[in-house]
Amino acid sequence: MPEKTRILFVCLGNICRSPTAHAVVDAWISRRKLGDLIEVDSCGTGDWHIGHAPDARATDAAAQRGYDLAPLRARQIERKDFDRFDLILAMDNANLLDIRAMSPASYAGEIDLFLRYTGIELPLEVPDPYYGGEDGFAEVLQLVERATAQLLDKLAGPGTGEDF
Repeated sequence: MPEKTRILFVCLGNICRSPTAHAVVDAWISRRKLGDLIEVDSCGTGDWHIGHAPDARATDAAAQRGYDLAPLRARQIERKDFDRFDLILAMDNANLLDIRAMSPASYAGEIDLFLRYTGIELPLEVPDPYYGGEDGFAEVLQLVERATAQLLDKLAGPGTGEDF
């Protein structure tokens, strides 16, 4: 991987799962002083929420655990993202298939599921909490935090992803 690893988290609308991953990983990078090694962003495969803030339920759940989603705005994945990001991590198989379908043949980075890439076997997908209750947003946060610990250990070395 290059000197600085650039990671893009992708879900469907970029208002629940991928902005949660973006904010959590970014916070852990900041706290672990890994900003010179890792950079993150997020987007969605769909265009329904472009320019919108993350879902209020995701924002509230994240705030309860000390993460700030408020500055984030939804955007749709673009062709130039394949030039910019070394690692594109999808939240579920449907988005993974969409990303792979739009990926240019020249893309030299990695495209995978967020949980699989970080070594989490079950569940393999981060469930979409959009149509569920508040518990779904807490579950997403727990999975993302667990995966973040594994991700930072994998990219920056053992011990860099330990819980706060």
